[in-house]
Amino acid sequence: MRSAALRHLIQIQRKTELVDPSGEVVTLWGAVAVAHAELVQRTDRESATGFGESEAAHVTFRIRWRAGITTGDRIVTGDGRTFDIREVAEIGRRRGLELKAVAA
Repeated sequence: MRSAALRHLIQIQRKTELVDPSGEVVTLWGAVAVAHAELVQRTDRESATGFGESEAAHVTFRIRWRAGITTGDRIVTGDGRTFDIREVAEIGRRRGLELKAVAA
């Protein structure tokens, strides 16, 4: 993985649910990691759903290997766009991770 290709700065966030004093469940997202990433693929796909057609942006990021990233996490890019991680694939032996995500 070439360092020059890792041009995007992304933040990986994890969801935490807390119960406030009134008993209401509050969902918070906290940073797990900040990483330099390569944007490998970006597509805008139209898919047929039960309620008509929808359009979703699918992206694939590559980052250096990091333990603990799951499909329950999300990615926030430097310009504020949010993507839900759908697939985490290891590249080589702990060389890197390929994160496939869809716009939230």
